[in-house]
Amino acid sequence: MQTVWVLTRCGAVLLLALLTGCQRRPRVETSPVEGFAEEFAEIASPSFSDDDWPWWRGSSRDGKAIGSAPIEWSDETNVVWKVAVPGRGHASPTVVGDSIYLATANEQQQTQSVVAFDRESGEQQWLRTLHKGNFPLASQMHKKGTHANGTVACDGERLFVTFLYDNTIWMTALDLIDDRLWSTNVGEFDPVFGYGPSPCVYESLVIISGDHISGGWLAGLHRETGDIVWKAPRPEAQTFSSAVIAPVGGKDLLVISGAEYVAAYDPLTGEEQWMTPGTTLATCGSCVWDGDTIFASGGYPDKQTIAVSATGAEQWSNQVKCYEQSMLAHQGYLYGFDDNGIIYCWDAANGKEQWKGRLGGPVSASLVLADGNLYATNERGTTFVVRADPAKFQKLAENKLGEESFATPTICGGRIYHRVAINDETRQEWLYCLGNPSPQPDGGG
Repeated sequence: MQTVWVLTRCGAVLLLALLTGCQRRPRVETSPVEGFAEEFAEIASPSFSDDDWPWWRGSSRDGKAIGSAPIEWSDETNVVWKVAVPGRGHASPTVVGDSIYLATANEQQQTQSVVAFDRESGEQQWLRTLHKGNFPLASQMHKKGTHANGTVACDGERLFVTFLYDNTIWMTALDLIDDRLWSTNVGEFDPVFGYGPSPCVYESLVIISGDHISGGWLAGLHRETGDIVWKAPRPEAQTFSSAVIAPVGGKDLLVISGAEYVAAYDPLTGEEQWMTPGTTLATCGSCVWDGDTIFASGGYPDKQTIAVSATGAEQWSNQVKCYEQSMLAHQGYLYGFDDNGIIYCWDAANGKEQWKGRLGGPVSASLVLADGNLYATNERGTTFVVRADPAKFQKLAENKLGEESFATPTICGGRIYHRVAINDETRQEWLYCLGNPSPQPDGGG
C-alpha cells in the first residue's frame, strides 16, 4: 500500500500552507523530456493466474479480488500461518506464484529492503537490502509514516520497488531469487512527509510518480533495462498518490490525482491528455473508475470526491474526503471509506448517496472487494466486512488482528494476506495468512 500522512495539527497545517501556498497550482505543460530513449525494445505484457496479486490493488488495479475470502477471523480462528516481518513498512503484500514479497525498512539500521516469504508455509525465503543510510530527517517524515510505503510490483520475472533514498527516488529491479538486475535514479525528491507511491507496470514499462514541492514528475522506465523512456513534469505540490492505468473511453489512460487536479496521460509517452481541476492540494489514494468515469478523492487542505469523464469533464462532486485510502467502484456504484471510519455508497452516475454507515477509524488502508463483500480496515487493526449492496448498509463481520494496520490487505487464491503490528516493548510487524479451513473427509467407512 502506498500511504503517507499529512499532519493535521495546527503547526503542521501552517507549515504546509507556508511551503505550498493556498492557491491552485499552475498547470504544467507536459511532454516527454528530451534526451531520453525515443525508441525501446518492446517486451511482452505480463500475464498472471487468478490466484496472483502482482502489484498495488491487484492485477486489475482496482482492488477487486477474484473468488471468495474468509469473512471472519481472529488470532486463533482461520489463521493458516503467521510470520514475523523484519523492519517496518506500510507496503501491501505482493503475491505471485509460490512467493509473497514485501517492501520493508529498519529505521535503527537505516536499511530499505525487499523480503520474500513462501506462500504456503510463511517461511522467509530471502531478504535483500537495497539502500543503507541517508534516510530523511525526522522532520521530513510523519510520525505514522515509514520508509517503505510503496507496494512491490511484479511482472512475473522481475520485482520493481521504489524507495526515497538520499533525497532521490530510486527504482530497483530484482529477479525472483533476490539478484539485483538494475537500479535507476529516477529523479530528485524534496520530502516534507516522506514518499508513498507504488510502481505501475504497463506493457514494456514500469511507471512511477514523484510529486513534490520543488517540481514533481512522472516517469516511465523500461522493465528490462531500467532506462528512462519518458519523463513528464508535474505541478509543484506535495501530494502522494500512485498513478494507475484506467481503461476508459476506449483506451488506457495513466491517471493520477493531487496538486488540485485530476490528470490523465498517455502511459507509453507521458503526453498529457487532460488536466481537470478537482480534489485538492494533497491526495494519497489512487483513482478508480467505473465504465468511462474516473473517480478521485482527497485530501488537504480541502475535501472533495469527484467524478470525471474519460475526456476530463467533471460529472459530479461532493464534500466527502477519503484521504490516504483509495475508493472502490463496483457495478455502477462507488464505495468510499472516509478518514473517520464512515463508509459510503454513491450512485456512480450522479453521485447520489445510497447509504452510509459508521464503522470506526482512523483509516489508511484502501477498500478491497471479494465475492461481493467489501473489506474495510482501520488503523487499529480492525477489518470490517460490509456487503457491496447499494440497497442497504449491511455489516457482516468485524475482525481484529494486532494493534496497528496501515497496509491494505491482499486477497487472492481464497486467502487474505494481512500485514499488522503489535506495539509491545519492541514493536513487531506480522504477516498473517488467513483462510477458511479445508473440508475434512468423512470419518465413516
